[in-house]
Amino acid sequence: MGSLLFSFLLCSNHAAAQSLEAGVHLAASQWSEFDGTDLGLGGRLTWKPSAMIGVDADLTWYPSEFPGDDGVAFSGSRFEGLFGVTVGPQMNRIRPFVKAAAGFLQSSEAPEPFACIAIFPPPIECVMAAGETLPAYEIGGGVSIATTGSTFLRIDVADRILKYPGPAFGEDREVRDEGFFGHALRFTIGGGVRF
Repeated sequence: MGSLLFSFLLCSNHAAAQSLEAGVHLAASQWSEFDGTDLGLGGRLTWKPSAMIGVDADLTWYPSEFPGDDGVAFSGSRFEGLFGVTVGPQMNRIRPFVKAAAGFLQSSEAPEPFACIAIFPPPIECVMAAGETLPAYEIGGGVSIATTGSTFLRIDVADRILKYPGPAFGEDREVRDEGFFGHALRFTIGGGVRF
């Protein structure tokens, strides 16, 4: 009850600080089970009910085959949706924040026929080549910098946590009987407009 009252007071004291932000970003994401960096372009809407709290809806499209030049691609493109909260103080033109989000990463099927060895469990690349939608989570932080009265620059760095399907064996050749989690870096930089 006390935390609910505190949240209400926090929001009501800063009602004048409510805003909506719309922006675009470039994303660089890594995968725990595969080498290479996945590059994408996305957009984000943020509702700030107070100066301290932001509610994000972040969509990113990764258009290229993955992995890239160094391996046989198991995915033609990826689409990611993350929905979460940022918390941090507004200090003049700078707002450092921590963030947590949950959502999905939809990976398309392999762009070309994908040869797999007939073993059980299969390698994770073979499981992913059919096209998978993975639960995705993010924990991290960042900074938003006001560049003018209504525009801003935003940088986010987070641990992207993907839940891979199982049974499969990963890049480390460890057999996973069930679905398993992998951690990797996700970095975004972008800008936008505040209303």
